[in-house]
Amino acid sequence: MIFRFYRSKCHKNLKMKRNPRKVQWTKAYRRLHGKDMTQDATFEFENKRNRPRRYDRNVTENTLKAIKKIDKVRADRADRHHKDRMKENKAQMRKRIGPNCWRAFTLSKLLVLCKKTPHSRYPR
Repeated sequence: MIFRFYRSKCHKNLKMKRNPRKVQWTKAYRRLHGKDMTQDATFEFENKRNRPRRYDRNVTENTLKAIKKIDKVRADRADRHHKDRMKENKAQMRKRIGPNCWRAFTLSKLLVLCKKTPHSRYPR
């Protein structure tokens, strides 16, 4: 079996017979530990088709529009998945650093965000 790798580190890991479920940067690890979305209806659109369809301009236009919509839906779901995972972390961090430090932390974070966005004002 021939594998084509984008990076040499992937090829080296295969040669060393490393288990991808234990290497933290692999997709297998991220899916197994709940860091990536595993089941989503948008993944089914990427299935390969055996026979290419005959070219039709309308079908191509509709496909390109659908791709943009699907990408937006997928990004929104990934953001929601990430926020749901971080809710527990926020509560733990709040307990760890205490209420006064938490207020200072959120205020400093807010100020940094305001500085990054152009033409924005500080909150009143």
